[in-house]
Amino acid sequence: MDLSWSDEQLELRDSIVKFAQKELNHDMVARDAEAHFPRDLWVKCAEVGLHGLPISEAYGGQGADPLTIVLALEAFGYGCRDNGLIFSLNAQMWSAEMPIQRFGNEEQKQRWLPGMCDGSIVGVQGMTEPDSGSDAFSLKTSAEKRGETYVLNGSKTFITNAPIADVFVIFATTNPSAGALGISAFLVETGAPGLQIGKPFSKMGLRTSPMGELYFDDCEIPAENLLGKLGNGMAIFNHSIDWERGFILASAVGTMQRHLEWAIEHATTREQFGQPIGKFQAVSHRIVDMKVRLEAARAFLYQVGWAKLQKDGANTPTESALAKLYISEAYVQSSLDTLQILGGYGYIVETEAEREIRDALASRIYSGTSDIQRNLIAGRLGL
Repeated sequence: MDLSWSDEQLELRDSIVKFAQKELNHDMVARDAEAHFPRDLWVKCAEVGLHGLPISEAYGGQGADPLTIVLALEAFGYGCRDNGLIFSLNAQMWSAEMPIQRFGNEEQKQRWLPGMCDGSIVGVQGMTEPDSGSDAFSLKTSAEKRGETYVLNGSKTFITNAPIADVFVIFATTNPSAGALGISAFLVETGAPGLQIGKPFSKMGLRTSPMGELYFDDCEIPAENLLGKLGNGMAIFNHSIDWERGFILASAVGTMQRHLEWAIEHATTREQFGQPIGKFQAVSHRIVDMKVRLEAARAFLYQVGWAKLQKDGANTPTESALAKLYISEAYVQSSLDTLQILGGYGYIVETEAEREIRDALASRIYSGTSDIQRNLIAGRLGL
């Protein structure tokens, strides 16, 4: 891998860090307690180009290459302490923007992508159902063609951004007898007749990222809202989830860098028994392990960015699964180690360390659990 960053890439990284530190971190304890989604900050992130990183300039995006994207998102995670805001942005980017850009027709791209890039439109994908999570393609939501409309019936759950979204990429079966090959994708607007959005879930972590359920009761949408070809849903989902798995934890690598610096600062200034606690091997070795995990996570992240670049955006299933698995597990352990080093201070809400753990834990679940990633990697190894 050639990781000789250009001056432009480094300037972008530094500008994102400065922006995030200055604009995105105020009142975090209160925002988390109130589960408040900061729409004003969402728009500010769009104004500096974060939402449109992977989107063509023709549709209001930055047209950034995969390595530039991972570097930018890593910087975002380092500078921004609002992990919920980061998660919501990633959810839109990978599950809504990317499938529309790759599979949408020109009218669909022009209608939705510029608004997603400038922050005026919120989009997300609807795949998970009450009875289908890891087994995604066993979904039950149906779409029946009736004249010039499709009629959807079913439900979706654990949908990030659902309470605030303007448009959903919904997966539904159009030919149940064909199994996964009978699944299609549709663009469903919030105001579509027959669509009901449930109340926001109260969650353990990522509380500033709203999540809810969707209910389709004879929900009618125009036939032209079909995304891609009929029966092409599996390909659309596999494309978007591959990007998501590879890139959704890019910001977590930046967060882990912030954790490491936090731990070092505390270990060198907090004294016990007449010396800084970093002089005790139990503490110093824990910090060393944090550093090792950080550099390994960064290597996995850059590897998937490099692979995407070499394959011109095509699927990178092994690299994406490896990145998702390792970074998520390292992210959780980094959060736990930070709290352990901070001791009693870390357990107090006002220091914000305990929130980092609550936010990190979900990374082992969303976008495919760690066990699912292991299964995928095992399959690629011929096991």
